[in-house]
Amino acid sequence: MNVAEKDRARLIEIVAARSFRRGDFTLASGRKSSLYFNLKPTMMDPEGAHLMASLLLDRIPEGTDYVGGLEMGAVPLAAFCAAVSHIESRPVRAFFVRKQAKGYGANALVEGLSDDESLDGKTVAMLEDVTTTGGSVIKAANMVREAGGTVDTVITVLDRQEGAEDALKEAGLALRSVLTAKDFA
Repeated sequence: MNVAEKDRARLIEIVAARSFRRGDFTLASGRKSSLYFNLKPTMMDPEGAHLMASLLLDRIPEGTDYVGGLEMGAVPLAAFCAAVSHIESRPVRAFFVRKQAKGYGANALVEGLSDDESLDGKTVAMLEDVTTTGGSVIKAANMVREAGGTVDTVITVLDRQEGAEDALKEAGLALRSVLTAKDFA
């Protein structure tokens, strides 16, 4: 087993212990499920955060300038990836997309960029913690495209395998996942 396979196996253990439950749940998509993943406890675990960042970075296409995604789930992921990318000498900058502008200050939907930065002409990979139907990340990718970024890849920590891959493909986005629901069946 190579390092990436060991890291992935360890991340599965941490998610199973900290972020996975069985029961009767209604998901953000409105769908019902007997499996529930709340990856925030794993994100807030030092080992879990590091493993997520390393495994996400391994899936980022060569030449990507920025990683980002929709608040709230993608905010820590983007920050972890930026930090670990520096440590591993494969730097990638990060940002996040607000669900709606704050209504004060710069009133920006895309946050994390300095005043002299923009996504215009930049290659961007979108990040997501848990992907079900793909609807939220498609909206965020469209906002990035409106800001001038080129987006063709979504990288998720966990794909629930409930239709996101096809929906993303229709939106011109390829899905790359670290884990899938099958890892917890």
